[in-house]
Amino acid sequence: MDKTIYINDLNDTKQLAETIGQYIKRGTVILLSGDLGAGKTTFTQFLGKSLGVKRAITSPTFNIIKSYKLDDNYLHHMDCYRLEHSDEDLGFDEYFNDYDITIVEWYNFIEEFLPKEYLKVNIERIDDSKRKVSIISEGKQYEELVGVL
Repeated sequence: MDKTIYINDLNDTKQLAETIGQYIKRGTVILLSGDLGAGKTTFTQFLGKSLGVKRAITSPTFNIIKSYKLDDNYLHHMDCYRLEHSDEDLGFDEYFNDYDITIVEWYNFIEEFLPKEYLKVNIERIDDSKRKVSIISEGKQYEELVGVL
């Protein structure tokens, strides 16, 4: 199932992230795509806050993976931009599990390690504040999520 949403400002981004945050379950994998500056990390910050992350979520570009404690599981935030032209497995299967939530920016650089089911969110920059967000589900759990948006 696919859905397209137009965002007019940061408040709309926050609202979308909070809505998704209300419906995601343990084991959720969200794949983010979009050009540099499109709002992938901003979306992740709003989503993390809605899930209960207390620390500031920053881009893990140089670390590649940052993990944030939730109540009894983790939110893993990956930025795979630096993995272009690399086939290194950083133990991704540890992060794609049944109990944590994992968000992957620049997922196209690690496609061979991705699970079969996920929610794909593409953020396209229209201008300084407006975005076109395309949401694509792969798997039953994610079809249900897109259905409620």
